Amino acid sequence: MTAWRITLRLLRQDWRSGELYLLSAALVLTVAAITAVGFFTDRVEATMERQGSALIAADLALESSSPLAETLSQEAQSRGLETAQTVEFRSVVTAGQAPQLVQIKAADPGYPLRGALRISDGAGSQDQVSTAGPPPGDLWVESRLLRLLAVDVGDELRVGETGLRIGAILTDEPDKGRNLFNIAPRVLMSHADLPATGLIGPASRATYRLLIAGPAEAVADFKRWVTPRLAANVSLEDALNARPEFASAVDRASRFLRLATLVTLLVAGAAIALASHRLVDRQIDAVAVMRCLGAPRHLLMRVFILRLVVFGLLASLLGCLLGWLGQLGLIAALADWLEPDLPPPSMTPILIGVTTGMIALLGFAVPPLAQLAQVPPLRALRRDLGRPRASAALTLGAAGLALALLVFWQADDFELAWKLLGGVLGALLALVLSVLVLVRLAGGLAGRARGVWRLGLAALARRPSTAVLQISGLGIGILALLLLAVVRVDLLESWQETLPEGAPNYFLINIQPHEVEPLRDFLSSAGIQTPDLYPMIRGRLTHIGEQEIDPSSYEDPRAERLATREFNLSYGEAMQSDNRIVAGRWWSGGDAPPQFSVEQGIAETLGIALGDELTFWISGHAVSGPVTSLREVQWDSFNVNFFVSASPSLLQDEAATFITSFYLPREREAVVTELARRFPSVTTLDVDAILRQVRGVIDRGVLAVEYVFFFTLAAGLLVMYAGIQASLEQRRVEHGILRTLGANRRSLLISLGVEFSVAGLLAGLLASVFAESTGYLLAEQLFELDFSFNPSLWVLGVLGSSALIGLAGTLATYPLLIRPPLRTLRGEG
Repeated sequence: MTAWRITLRLLRQDWRSGELYLLSAALVLTVAAITAVGFFTDRVEATMERQGSALIAADLALESSSPLAETLSQEAQSRGLETAQTVEFRSVVTAGQAPQLVQIKAADPGYPLRGALRISDGAGSQDQVSTAGPPPGDLWVESRLLRLLAVDVGDELRVGETGLRIGAILTDEPDKGRNLFNIAPRVLMSHADLPATGLIGPASRATYRLLIAGPAEAVADFKRWVTPRLAANVSLEDALNARPEFASAVDRASRFLRLATLVTLLVAGAAIALASHRLVDRQIDAVAVMRCLGAPRHLLMRVFILRLVVFGLLASLLGCLLGWLGQLGLIAALADWLEPDLPPPSMTPILIGVTTGMIALLGFAVPPLAQLAQVPPLRALRRDLGRPRASAALTLGAAGLALALLVFWQADDFELAWKLLGGVLGALLALVLSVLVLVRLAGGLAGRARGVWRLGLAALARRPSTAVLQISGLGIGILALLLLAVVRVDLLESWQETLPEGAPNYFLINIQPHEVEPLRDFLSSAGIQTPDLYPMIRGRLTHIGEQEIDPSSYEDPRAERLATREFNLSYGEAMQSDNRIVAGRWWSGGDAPPQFSVEQGIAETLGIALGDELTFWISGHAVSGPVTSLREVQWDSFNVNFFVSASPSLLQDEAATFITSFYLPREREAVVTELARRFPSVTTLDVDAILRQVRGVIDRGVLAVEYVFFFTLAAGLLVMYAGIQASLEQRRVEHGILRTLGANRRSLLISLGVEFSVAGLLAGLLASVFAESTGYLLAEQLFELDFSFNPSLWVLGVLGSSALIGLAGTLATYPLLIRPPLRTLRGEG
């Protein structure tokens, strides 16, 4: 009880005196960053789990890229189960002369078997619940399609070869969560209207789904019956394994954002350590008096730990509150791609936030505060004894252990955590060494400088440990923002510049064989250079040699994803002009024996080598051939290209659609409208429009990352402020002596400006170097783009940070200059 009473009394005194403000700000900021991301991802993941079977609008779903056998539906019905079928595909709808790419779902009257549809009449009335889809002749559309085409409920849209009336606004689908992030507006129509549209042919790109629902035992029996009978291109989903790819994407995105918050933790950790250093300086005299009054070391140590725990819990809870408010900003930034009614978050992020806060506080603050237990009683009489020496091993060990624990926890992947931790420690080591070198250079320049320049540079070199923490922390904060500028501006501009003049800006897909020649004639009559049309066949890779494909055997997430999806295969006599053979040899002539050519990157990802026998499941049967060449593909040419191509003898008898691309000036967009009218089953993809949509997605993603890194910038400023505060006592004495020796306020003020401006310049210089280096690696190694030097980045990073930090540091220490030097010499506080 004695320890608790002392703890609470000291906490009240520390708070009233302002000793804990800086430490609490750093801790609150850290917890807020962690919990803001935690609340956001928790709500997204809860959306995936809350509806159970409604996630797939059934208890069981069979999905394929080709029509499912009627026997499957008959078997389910014979077991007393309900069934419904849907067909999903992308196409273009028009209103007048305005085309718009949409995602269409054609559904049986029984859809949905689980959950319900919600529709609105657009007049502001309450949503209606419907257990069946639209009647024949009607469309239900998302509200954003109305805005894009400037139409309203009751108007007619052209869908393929027929016109359908907009009957209602579709506000919710039970299985919409299968595609939580949607770029194209969704349209729901009756399956009975599908033949009249002419949009679906034998080899059309569509997703066919058979939905099944009924008693649990009957569903389980049907699942056991159908599983061994499924073709290679048919997948089976239930409520437990629905949306594995999206779940993986959400997991990776949330992991990335959580890892991004670790940058905030790194910087805030420096602020916590510096604030603890300042707290120790202010507590030494009080602890010496307590030792004189008989307080044993073990009691003091217990009091210090209790103070940290109580203070840490309160600050962490406040950080959780700020994080809850912060996640609202993340949701607002991504509002266009998220469901409007995300469920409330659970308590898990609060537990994670508090635990993170306590680990960070104990790891970074305990070593400095442990010095207080070593304060000798004689310090109360002899102030020249100074503070006890800190254990460098304890300080670095505790901070490193806390950092490693948090990295492994947040990464949730042992290998990734080791790589990340090694990268972080390596970068920090390089940063610290660079700062030490620059500080020593500043010290060397101080010996040659004169007047206020000598005072400013000498002050920077006189406190190397403080300068390292201060400049490193601020440098990381500036680096985060500069790196975002590099990725968001420089790399995107470089990507756009890689597109050659006249690169194709329109793709035509789903071209049926009988439409190939009429389409050529149409494009030729429109003055468009007749493009090449390439056959496209969908097939799933089942074997590499004798080894059957097992997606779970791949450690690389991309390889696992590729192993579960269907490939777009093509065939032809000649290789495309923007392809280059890197291994093997291309076949010659249309009578060449069956063989495959594989793009080099995907071959490396899936472990395909020259000479391997590949087997694809196509339209209900297996097709095999050896790999005789590996190709390098220039993907950014925006020409039609394929991962896997075959000799004509291998695939020319398979059902195929055709694909092509061409360039059309913007002033001739009327040609596209006429094309959609003449060839309703052909899907037109406006690449410029898609790029704008992708850029919008990137902007939203970057905005979310910037939002997280805002905490990093704030933490960087806290480090600077903490560094200033940690050296205030020493500065107070120095300035008092200098004032006594005749230095005037103006000279000292200018020297402060020099010191902090040089610190800001060094931080900005290091941040610019690291940002440019990282940008170069991203451009060359990841995006394969030409990287160009950005002078404005250096101006912003170096001169901007120098001016900002110089002004902020000078203003923060100005009160020391107006303090009478006599008070300092007398030792008055």
